[in-house]
Amino acid sequence: MPRCLQTLFALVLLLLSPIAAAQLPPTVAQALQAAGIRDSGVAVVVQPLDSAAPLLAHNAEALMNPASVMKLLTTYAALDLLGPAHVWQTDALVERAPTAGVLAGNLYLRGSGDPKLSSDQLWFLLRQLRVRGIERISGDIVLDRSAFAPVAFDPAAFDNKPQRAYNVGPDALLLDFQALRFTLQPDIARPRILLESPSADLIVDNGLRTSAGPCPGDWRDRIQLSVKPEGGGRRLEVRGSYAKQCGERALNLAPLSADAHADGLLRALWRELGGRLDGRVRNGRTPAGAIPFARQESAPLADLVRDINKYSNNVMARQVFLSLGNDGAPASAEQARRRVAAWLGTRGLDFPGLVLDNGAGLSRQERISASQLNQLLLDAWRSPLMPEFIASLPLAGVDGTMKKRLNGSPVAGRAHIKTGTLDGVRSAAGYALDASGRRYALSFLINDPQAQEGGAAIDALLDWVAARQ
Repeated sequence: MPRCLQTLFALVLLLLSPIAAAQLPPTVAQALQAAGIRDSGVAVVVQPLDSAAPLLAHNAEALMNPASVMKLLTTYAALDLLGPAHVWQTDALVERAPTAGVLAGNLYLRGSGDPKLSSDQLWFLLRQLRVRGIERISGDIVLDRSAFAPVAFDPAAFDNKPQRAYNVGPDALLLDFQALRFTLQPDIARPRILLESPSADLIVDNGLRTSAGPCPGDWRDRIQLSVKPEGGGRRLEVRGSYAKQCGERALNLAPLSADAHADGLLRALWRELGGRLDGRVRNGRTPAGAIPFARQESAPLADLVRDINKYSNNVMARQVFLSLGNDGAPASAEQARRRVAAWLGTRGLDFPGLVLDNGAGLSRQERISASQLNQLLLDAWRSPLMPEFIASLPLAGVDGTMKKRLNGSPVAGRAHIKTGTLDGVRSAAGYALDASGRRYALSFLINDPQAQEGGAAIDALLDWVAARQ
């Protein structure tokens, strides 16, 4: 081949090949430079769904911490392995039928890992008991959590904020996310704190102070809760400060242990329904001969993955991940990891170096590459479950964690993007349409001390995709 044709052929190949690391879109490169983020701490892949090769690949094979973007793997695997119509069941069982409104003996509540057993759903389950003739329980309410293998869980281990709702551990009988909901209202003398969650015999001791100035970004961290015994109940001491300019805000915290939270919630709801409990609320196992008496089913998985991905619910993601490890024995994280690894193999996805910890991304150990994430997205696009999966992702400028980003830009309403953030980590992955209606899968991972400043670079990449013709 003549030298001139060889040169021309090489230029054509260069033009058709993926953009090299040094050729990140200028707006993206400028945003990263302005944020002080190192080139080595960034991994990007952009690939048209109708192409066999990426348009852009930068550090694509580097294994990085994905933060909450790891939920994409957990939820896609769950949709495929469990099925979009999968539901979790919470059963109420008895050892004998009630007589004249009295249940002689214990009531057993057996969980299966429902990711979203809220107080209103629990109320419906208890309401079934009343309708079926139970007015008084002469024994105990026994909580059967045996569907999940016991594990030592420290809610302070991740970031030393044990009362934050996202640090609640997995529980086969997770009730109302083990969190209390408060409403804070500013006042001149002392902010008002309203306990919205039912919790029997819990006294709120409001010692909050009103502070001046603007509402700080860390306003939640300026409120401290502690629990102390109070007669036959508990005293919740609320201390710290709340800025008047914060206005009315919702606050979800988990100051109670799983047992104490379940005790307060169940006794409060049972009383509201006019029921009596002679015994106590305690842990235990359901006897082999117990009789099913009532059942509450969760929403189907296809609905629950929307909460997990759109609002990045870590507790729900943990519950779903553990449920993947339930093969007849009590579910464990190790069993879930093995099942997900085997599932990836059946999909023809080879992810060397993948590290799964809890499936939620709230972890310092989890690792995946931008290339692997993009392969997952491409596989999901070809799957029959594609509509359920994509619909679970936040829509840029519209809802979820992307509701306040890219409003008014060409990307708004045209990109389904899951986001993630930890100290030193910023990430985004999903799908976006360009100006001609061509759809792309994209993954953007930042692992850098300045990662929190990387939002502008991620937005710049989405703008770049949206502007392509």
